[in-house]
Amino acid sequence: MSVSDPLGDMLTRIRNGQMRGKSKVATPGSNLRRRVLDVLQAEGYIRGYTEVSYDNGRKEFEIELKYFEGAPVIQEIKRVSKPGRRVYSSVTDLPRVYNGLGISILSTPKGVMADHIARDENVGGEVLCQVF
Repeated sequence: MSVSDPLGDMLTRIRNGQMRGKSKVATPGSNLRRRVLDVLQAEGYIRGYTEVSYDNGRKEFEIELKYFEGAPVIQEIKRVSKPGRRVYSSVTDLPRVYNGLGISILSTPKGVMADHIARDENVGGEVLCQVF
């Protein structure tokens, strides 16, 4: 089945898995998804992920979800820039999520990174999603 928004599909799988209390969720692999998962892992929103390769060349990521005292660590995760409406932001206009308690994940010329790192690097880019 063809998915028009692969990153939005991955975020929905994470959201649905945490609502059901799953320990792991699986999603098809791609480089953009890998970079977003790297940021989520570095910021402490997921335990980690592993890449599973199949014989036909297809890759899949198994994402280990993180919980604290029975509640999901990710309280809110939403897609900002969508295929129908791309959202770009300069470094001066980067959005703050819940006054700095959450993060925005950006795709910049220097790679995919969290908003606070983009401010330090002085780069803007496409706002992919927000996590709290």
